[in-house]
Amino acid sequence: MNGYRYPVWLFDLDNTLHNASRHAFPVIDAAMNRYMEQTLGVNAETATALRTDYWRRYGATLLGLLRHYPHAIKPHDFLAASHPLAALTSQFHPMPGLRRTLARLPGRKILFTNGAHRYAEAMVKGLGIEREFVGIHAIEHGRFSPKPQPAAFRHILRKYRLQPTQCILVEDSLDNLRMARRLGMKTVWLRPHRRGHASVDVLLRRLDALPLRWQGMQAR
Repeated sequence: MNGYRYPVWLFDLDNTLHNASRHAFPVIDAAMNRYMEQTLGVNAETATALRTDYWRRYGATLLGLLRHYPHAIKPHDFLAASHPLAALTSQFHPMPGLRRTLARLPGRKILFTNGAHRYAEAMVKGLGIEREFVGIHAIEHGRFSPKPQPAAFRHILRKYRLQPTQCILVEDSLDNLRMARRLGMKTVWLRPHRRGHASVDVLLRRLDALPLRWQGMQAR
């Protein structure tokens, strides 16, 4: 693939390696709301509106808060408060065949998430896949720039000394895949019940189909 024997796989975490919508996202959303209510002095309805608006506009609620409330928000405090590990690790919902799927893919694997490092580390351990990853690149490691911001991609490429053409990004977010493709990465969209897109090399309904599809990508 583009002169490299094996790719470097950049895996998103939430709704890519595990079903975050079933447990993790509701826990995180509620914790973010509590933090904003207490820190900004807003009511629950306003906190919900800010959280969802900033996530849609900036790719992460934290980035919106830092832009609009720079003197009120301490990013590390926000990440700790919004990722209560005891609650988050009380349930795990891995994608079907997760361990087997990762083990069958050749090349290095790096977790590339907009979540907090402690959360990503705890989830990877709880899912039993920590041995599959050579590193975790969380939002703190990119100076709080989330995907799909170009800065987030520049940080991970610089940190691991990668060329975009080495990488395959596996994601559930089309916006993130668009940026990856623009930079020269291959892209895999994990998105059931959707048609493909010009920014997507491979569309998967299930993660465990990836090893077989990788063989097809290799032949391109």
